Amino acid sequence: MSVELKGRLIQKLQKESGEGRNGRWEKQQFVIETQEQYPKKVCIVCWGDKISMLDNLSEGDQLNVSVNIESREFNSRWYTDVRAWRIERVAGEDPPPGELPGDFGNELPPPEIEAGDTTDDLPF
Repeated sequence: MSVELKGRLIQKLQKESGEGRNGRWEKQQFVIETQEQYPKKVCIVCWGDKISMLDNLSEGDQLNVSVNIESREFNSRWYTDVRAWRIERVAGEDPPPGELPGDFGNELPPPEIEAGDTTDDLPF
């Protein structure tokens, strides 16, 4: 089953890795909070090369996450996996201060030049 979840990234967990019968594996989980009347927290996992999708994301980012949901049985218990296959930062979100082109944080702008001021070094 493929589903799209929308929410705010609230936590990236540490990468995990190990050895299995099929070789080395690596995963990283992250948690989003949905933007509904009654928000839900959902823990989602990225496996293998999909982990790199998390590299440029920060807590607080608004995301659209496409996931596959699958359950499996082991020793008469059921386990559900919510696995991301695409993560997109929501367009139109304002980047933090200092990341806009020309945004110099708290620095003052250059002083205004008075009309008739001839102290500039430009030849035209």
